[in-house]
Formats: sequence, structure tokens, C-alpha cells
Amino acid sequence: MPADKLKLDVQPTYLDFTGYSNTRKATYHVRLDLFAEIDPKESKINHNSRSVEIVLRKKELKEEFWPRLLKEKGKVHFLKTDFDKWVDEDEQDAAPEDDDYMSRMGGTYS
Repeated sequence: MPADKLKLDVQPTYLDFTGYSNTRKATYHVRLDLFAEIDPKESKINHNSRSVEIVLRKKELKEEFWPRLLKEKGKVHFLKTDFDKWVDEDEQDAAPEDDDYMSRMGGTYS
């Protein structure tokens, strides 16, 4: 997905994404209202022609785990959890930083 066809707005309470598919000649748009506030400046974004990967940082780091990512309950078919990065609540303090993960992916930071 060329950068000029991708628009991502990361705000403290929501993500707004617009992208274009050359294959389907279609524009897609989604707004995701988050369960709680994040820190957009500390969040990281990586995208390529097939996917967009985002690491969100909670505004309140010491706050308990969120029960879900989005304000609304229910499954969203186009969102996936990266279980290679999954951290149980009791292991949170021992979790490695994800900067290395993003650099291994050839990450683009925003």
C-alpha cells in the first residue's frame, strides 16, 4: 500500500484509518474507538503493502490490563492479536521492550 494511499490518525481515544486496495480498486475506512486513552507519541506504526501493525502505549502505564482493545464489545474480523508479543498480566513487569521487535520488522516509527 503506497504511503500516499494510506492515512492513519492516532489520537488518545481513537484510531482513524483510510487505505486503498490496488487489487480491488477500493478505498477502505475505519474508526476504532479505544477502550481507554493511549499516548500517541509513544505508540509505534509499521506498514507494508499487505498490513498495518501498530503498537499502542497506554496513557496510564501502571493501570491494570484492559479487558479488550476497543470500547465496543465484540470481535472485529480485521484485527489480530500478535501472540508472539502477548504478555500475561502477572508477567507485565518482566516483558521486553518492543523497540527491538519493530526494528526487526524494518519498522517505521511515527
